[in-house]
Formats: sequence, C-alpha cells, structure tokens
Amino acid sequence: MIYSRVLHFHKHVINCRKVKAAIRCDEHIVIAAACRKHSFRFKSSGPAGQSAQERQRQHMARGLPKQKPILGVKQVVVVASGKGGVGKSTTAVNLALGLAANDSSKSVGLLDADIYGPSIPKMMNLRGNPELTDKNLMRPLMNYGVLCMSMGFLVEEGAPIVWRGLMVMSAIERLLRQVEWGQLDYLVIDMPPGTGDVQLSVTQNIPISGAVIVSTPQDIALLDARRGAEMFRKVNVPVLGLVQNMSVFHCPNCNHKTHIFGEDGATELANSLGVEVLGDIPLHINIREMSDKGQPVVVSKPDSPEAKAYLKVAAEVVKRLPAPSPECQEC
Repeated sequence: MIYSRVLHFHKHVINCRKVKAAIRCDEHIVIAAACRKHSFRFKSSGPAGQSAQERQRQHMARGLPKQKPILGVKQVVVVASGKGGVGKSTTAVNLALGLAANDSSKSVGLLDADIYGPSIPKMMNLRGNPELTDKNLMRPLMNYGVLCMSMGFLVEEGAPIVWRGLMVMSAIERLLRQVEWGQLDYLVIDMPPGTGDVQLSVTQNIPISGAVIVSTPQDIALLDARRGAEMFRKVNVPVLGLVQNMSVFHCPNCNHKTHIFGEDGATELANSLGVEVLGDIPLHINIREMSDKGQPVVVSKPDSPEAKAYLKVAAEVVKRLPAPSPECQEC
C-alpha cells in the first residue's frame, strides 16, 4: 500500500513537471509572438529611411523626464570622474573660483552633488544651515564670491549618510529645484565618482552645457575616466575636455620633476575620444594644504603656478561652452 502511494505521488510530480514545462513553453511562444508583433509594428512606424537605432532612441526617450532649466542659471558645467581619489572636488572648487577670477562680471555658483561624501563645505570654509526664503527655497552660502550649496550644510559634520537610492534621488531633486541661486552665469556641479543614479538623475533633469572629466595619468584611473566620458556622450552631454590632475611632482628641494602617476596618459585618452586636454594640474603640496584649510589655491596663492594652471583650465572651459540659450537668458 505504501509503495503504491509513493509511486502514485511520483507519477503526479512527473505529470506536474510536464504540465509546468508545457506552460512555460506556451508562455515562451506567446512572448515570442508578442515580441515579433511589437517588432513588426515598431519597424513599420517612423519616417521612411529612419535607422533602427534612431527609432530605438526615440522610443526610449519617451520615458525620460523632460529637462527643465534651473531658474536663473544660464550655463551648467559638471565636473566628474570615473572613480574617486583623483582630485575631482578640488578641481571643481578651483574651477568655480577660476571662472569668477577670470571675469569679475560673471556670477558663479557651486553645487556639491556628492551626497555620500560632501567636501565642498570644508574646501570653501563654510558651515551652518542655509536660510529659507518666503517661497521655502534654500539660500546658498557664500565665500570668496561664489555661492555654494551642499548636503553637508543639511546634516551634522561627520555624520554618515546611510540612504537608499530613492532618498538620494529625492535629495538631488531638492538640491536642483529648491535652491534660490538668483542670477548665475555659471553653475559648477561637483558630481560623485562613478556612473550611477546621481549622474543619470542630474543629466536627465536639467540641461547641461558641458562636462569636464578629471583623471590622473594612471592607466587604471584613465579606464574609469573613459567610462565617465562615454556615459555623458550616451546621454547627449558634450564633453568639454579632460583635466590631467597630479600630472607631475616638483621636488621642493631640487625642483626635479617626477611623473609619479605616469606621463601624458590623459593626452592619449583625449586623442582617442576626440577631445582636448584642458590643462595639467601638478601634484603640489600647496594645493593639498590650502584645500584642507578652506583656502583654495586660486584665492590664497593666485600668482602661484598651481593657481595659474586652474585659471587656464577655467579659461579653456569658457572657450568651449556653447552660447546660452534664449530660454536661459530670460530666466
């Protein structure tokens, strides 16, 4: 009796498996048919001669949010890197200060979009909470003539930000839309390292005039820098050029030059990407010390070779920026 029941159960399991396999097979047939039907309709739509890639791009673009300019901001420049530790934030700070120093008639803002590791407050020697306007918008803090906003102003110093993706996206949306910038000629955004959610959220929500990629000459850093540049191209953000950071070390005793991280790596990458190197920033103790003190080298040592290197980068960025759109000029 027990044996017959076991045999019956075994046959039942086999039959169930056959039924499930048949169901899965039917599902695959239905899905394949639906895909063929959808593909047929997709191919038949659109103007004659339109490529499949172009139709796919238009189809995907339907689900993207519509880009809306930041009120009062004429041009947005993002400073990014494929990985951390290459001096991206230091470059963003000195680029913003360089834009203001090269043309005192221009108003400049600096937005720290690195939610998990905000460093702009320390580099710009700013602390405290932003005030709110009558419209419940945050007023940026200012130092050295540059308006600044960062998540570091909204949390306690040193407190870890342990957030999931949705909270990070909400914070980015607030930093983009709930800040009273006034009238800005340039807004420099210090992006977090990598090519993740924050980068996509920023590039898909606001029009960006151009991206500056920061990298050291080291091969590993250049691999990630290439990924960052290709990401911006995929989302139709023009890459203005590369900044080769920590390009050479000058010995303070004998003035001997040493290429610690390699030589001309960013130049080779720029040539392969069809862009230019905006400038070489040396590996110098003044840059590190002044950044830690909250006195960036562009304002603390404006006549030094290090500061002039950043000023050159700022001038090259302005040369490559497109003219502001009429919509931005009316903001």
